[in-house]
Amino acid sequence: QVQFVESGGGLVQPGGSRTLSCVVSGTTFSHLTMAWYRRSSEKQRELVARVSSSGTTVYEDPVKGRFTITRNDSKNMVFLQMNKVVPEDTGVYYCNRAGPIYWDWGRGTQVTVSS
Repeated sequence: QVQFVESGGGLVQPGGSRTLSCVVSGTTFSHLTMAWYRRSSEKQRELVARVSSSGTTVYEDPVKGRFTITRNDSKNMVFLQMNKVVPEDTGVYYCNRAGPIYWDWGRGTQVTVSS
């Protein structure tokens, strides 16, 4: 069974930075595109960024130029570096494979952007 453990969330001031980590167990994903998603009180879970097996990255417009997604296949981990955060980045962040097929979701990690 595939499991995700996301960590690194917390309270961040606007303009600050945060690094999220995701440990994936139960499978290897070196051949898959992996992604970060977030869910806020106003929006359902939405895609934030994805990284292909070759390292190609794609970002959704709200985070483009501010967030960086990376992966370490040898450690079965995916990362999200968040810079210049804004209040709209507040939410619960999850990692998973890129859609349309998903594994069971982890608990996510809460990021709150507030002064």
